[in-house]
Amino acid sequence: MQFGTPLPPAARRAPTFHADPAADARQLLGALLPPRPALYHVLQAHARLAVLGLATARALPQLLAALPRLTLAAADVSHSYPLLLFRCSNCTSAFASNHLLRVLPHPLPLRLFPRLPRRNPHSFTFLLASLSNHLDTEPAAAGSIASRFMGTHVHALAVKAGAAGDLYVRNAQIHFYGVCGDVAAMRKVFDELPIVRDVVTWNAVLAGYVRAGMVGVAREVFDGMPVRDEVSWSTVIGGYVKEGEPEVALGVFKNMVAQGVKANEAAIVTALSAAAQLGLLEQGKFVHEVVKRVGMTMSVNLGAALIDMYSKCGSVAAAKEVFDAMPRRDVFAWNSMICGLATHGLGHDAVQLFEKFVSEGFCPTSITFVGVLNACSRTGLVDEGRRYFKLMAEKYDIESEMEHYGCMVDLLSRAGLVQEAVELIEGMRIPPDPVLWGTILSACKRHGLVDLGITVGNKLIELDPAHDGYYVLLASIYAKAKKWDEVRKVRKLMSNRGTSKSAGWSLMEAHGIVHKFLVGDMNHKDSARIYNMLCTINRRLAEAGYVPDVSSVLHDIGDEEKVHAIKVHSERLAIAYGFIVVEAGSPIRIVKNLSVCGDCHEFSKMVTKVFGREIVVRDGSRFHHMKDGKCSCHDYW
Repeated sequence: MQFGTPLPPAARRAPTFHADPAADARQLLGALLPPRPALYHVLQAHARLAVLGLATARALPQLLAALPRLTLAAADVSHSYPLLLFRCSNCTSAFASNHLLRVLPHPLPLRLFPRLPRRNPHSFTFLLASLSNHLDTEPAAAGSIASRFMGTHVHALAVKAGAAGDLYVRNAQIHFYGVCGDVAAMRKVFDELPIVRDVVTWNAVLAGYVRAGMVGVAREVFDGMPVRDEVSWSTVIGGYVKEGEPEVALGVFKNMVAQGVKANEAAIVTALSAAAQLGLLEQGKFVHEVVKRVGMTMSVNLGAALIDMYSKCGSVAAAKEVFDAMPRRDVFAWNSMICGLATHGLGHDAVQLFEKFVSEGFCPTSITFVGVLNACSRTGLVDEGRRYFKLMAEKYDIESEMEHYGCMVDLLSRAGLVQEAVELIEGMRIPPDPVLWGTILSACKRHGLVDLGITVGNKLIELDPAHDGYYVLLASIYAKAKKWDEVRKVRKLMSNRGTSKSAGWSLMEAHGIVHKFLVGDMNHKDSARIYNMLCTINRRLAEAGYVPDVSSVLHDIGDEEKVHAIKVHSERLAIAYGFIVVEAGSPIRIVKNLSVCGDCHEFSKMVTKVFGREIVVRDGSRFHHMKDGKCSCHDYW
């Protein structure tokens, strides 16, 4: 309902007046206000009460009671209106005082609390909630230390008033200390009165430990809970995702579903995030099936999470289906779709979607431009990338951040415009991070710029001596130039500094089980079958004319030894196992932690041509969809 729109039928009827104006106001407000009103609903209702002569001091507390249900955040509601209602009502009840505390933005509740005419235990609950919300939204604010001190002061006042044993006050105290990160004080309050607990109490402790990064302790608390609800489960799932354990998070989610607990949106979105991190489509599809089974409404948050999951799990077509079917899309959903298309190398599609996004009246954010610039980089759209980079600042007043510079440096470097990329880095308004120079180093290897590569590589090793990738790239540049003595020096320096090359691994999911392969892996239960299949694949490819490219092997050894080293790369073992366990006609999906090497890329393309199989690889930077001897990256990665 907006200003000037007709009132609901119940509000248009002639009111039936009673002796009590508050009862009349309550009846009319019940007809005028929706369950979660906006501020203009309350103001319009107030005007209606005034017209009918019901805006009396006794009736105004009913309006005050409606304010905590506002759909707007408390910080967006002017404090003058609720204060005016409170003063005009001349009300001395704790009921009205508590409603006032609920709607006033921090720090007004603390300032007004000593002057309130009536208080009860719930007053302390709302005071602590105000402090917790302030710390939660502005943890680094200048007044956060003062807020922490005031929280302990309110706790002391509650003890003095005899309200510390109230369940709601205790829950608010535990939540406050959890938000502060003071787990010792949080646990002390929790342990003080074991008989005064409910599921909210347990959930507050769970959330406090998760905030502090103590997911192991949170799991112990979770396992000891007498009763769990969907919030308990979603908190633990979120804790494991936060601590970088998405496999465990998905295991907890599956256990929750198996126990018949109805997952809330928070658990669903978090589980989708875990599946997206792993890049395993079957896991993500399982979560989506749960969404369909429980009939969950497709909110904008859920839709964006599904788009992100399908994009990162290699099914951009499924992501597009979700996007197209969403009843309402916000900026996050558009960003997820644009970024997903970019990651899959569909740069032209991403650019078209961006233009549609703008034409529908949405305002791009910093993330939107990361997506569209990344799309240009993946597809070699140099002119478009330059134009969007300029448009971002000139039209939308968005300052370039490291991610935007990274996309532009990558775009220019891949296109062979390495000198322009170097000039862009040197002209940045913010200090460049080593990753940008690492992109230049990769370009030097790709384009054979030995002298520049050596200069940049040595500079990076001094800037970040613990980063193994810079040693490997520099050694690759020396190896490409046949400077084997320099290769040995780099490897020796790497060894002396205790830096080792990150072990490459590949994941492959089959029938709900995740299989992990390392280079030359012999630990898989089906190793014998895998290597026999790999021999068959190698023989067929050799007959079709495939010749290994051993330039990526950084050793001065014979070509035969180099060929053997390449033949046991982790993705080849995963492909061979895929031939065994993935039914014909279904793609073999692989997730790698590192970028695929040039020869494995050619090997995989040749497999799809000779055997008619489809292979999807998510490496450290993008997706490669391979079919009929061709790759979606067009060998541009």
